[in-house]
Amino acid sequence: MPWPTDQRDRTRSRILESASRLFADKGYEQVCIDDLMADAGLTRGAFYSHFQTKAELYAQAIRYAASTGGARLQELGKGGVGALVEGYLQRSHATGESMRCPLAFMAADITQREPEIRQVYSTALQNFIARLQQASPTSERTQILQMVVALIGGLVLARAVEEPDLSEEILAACRSDCHDLLAQQHSLSANDV
Repeated sequence: MPWPTDQRDRTRSRILESASRLFADKGYEQVCIDDLMADAGLTRGAFYSHFQTKAELYAQAIRYAASTGGARLQELGKGGVGALVEGYLQRSHATGESMRCPLAFMAADITQREPEIRQVYSTALQNFIARLQQASPTSERTQILQMVVALIGGLVLARAVEEPDLSEEILAACRSDCHDLLAQQHSLSANDV
């Protein structure tokens, strides 16, 4: 019986799904190919059918996580930027239950990677900024960047602390900051009319 024509793509997606989750949760150095492939339910040989190196997989995992996370953000953003802020800055996101934004989950780990991999991360960040700019076209770039720092930085800190109450305080403060930025922009836009 022949393999389904999309089998290769499905296998690659399984590897990328496992890689994006494991790299986000454990970091590059703590993930070995054998563990990753076991998590994907595949053999080590399947890895080399899709990727040449672990570094190549890491870069592809960032792209994959940014793409799947981008789709989730698109869905959250249908309710406006405020809804996106609320959905992104949740404890369930900080713990990795609802999603794992590679920009926040891999922020510390990425500084130790090669320039080519850091460029993939930078591109994902630029796409995140562009998505927010598109969702809030009247906002100035500085306000968008402040919001990005509050979103990603807030999530990084909320993940880093051990105390759930402090984690929630950080998330709440960042949600408040983002909503204040949005209110400022709405106020400025109203004054321009």
